Amino acid sequence: MTARTRQGIRTSEAQTRQLGEALGRVLRSKDAVALTGQLGAGKTTFVQGVARGLGVRGYVASPTFPLVREYAGRLLLYHVDLFRIGPEDLDSIGFDELVDSRAAVVVEWADRAARRMPEDCLWVHLVGTGQQPRAIRVEAAGPVSEELLRRWEQEVEAERAGVGG
Repeated sequence: MTARTRQGIRTSEAQTRQLGEALGRVLRSKDAVALTGQLGAGKTTFVQGVARGLGVRGYVASPTFPLVREYAGRLLLYHVDLFRIGPEDLDSIGFDELVDSRAAVVVEWADRAARRMPEDCLWVHLVGTGQQPRAIRVEAAGPVSEELLRRWEQEVEAERAGVGG
């Protein structure tokens, strides 16, 4: 059962990246973020922001073909894309080891591995595609992700007030 859900945050592409960056600034080791949304909803854009918030240098690309990309910043980030694989293929990429590692993990198309995601992870659902404003719905699935959501909300508020970032 989800601890808390935030409904309908409307964002542009740039704001989606900024929200991801704010999340990256507050991520901790072993935090897991599950991303869902249609093709073109902004999942990779969001992860680019997360990586920037973690201090990752360089370009952050979709891991659609390599399936997993590793980035070093303030802490290690695994960026996983499950678009091209099914639940039966998760063992071949060491999925359980990735989400159980000391790194922060962000999984695109996480709904394809919902049963294998950590029980306590932050679910970020992106609705809408392309240049149109999208809606973001966030669910905290337990105490760890609830705390992550609280830190993220505080970071976003600090940024809006001009004291964050």
